[in-house]
Amino acid sequence: MMKLLLLALALMLVIEGVLPFVAPSAWRETFRRLIRFSDGQIRFIGLTSMLIGLVLLMIFR
Repeated sequence: MMKLLLLALALMLVIEGVLPFVAPSAWRETFRRLIRFSDGQIRFIGLTSMLIGLVLLMIFR
């Protein structure tokens, strides 16, 4: 189980690193836009991401 979690973490880091590597200016602009969001908007994005992830885990498990 621990090996699977570490593999999932490694894959997440690879996927997260693609945009800053390929298009650093777009990545920077994305964070500039995120800074302008309110806390509630950022929490909503986080909640939506978690729910989509949970649904995908339940579908592909």
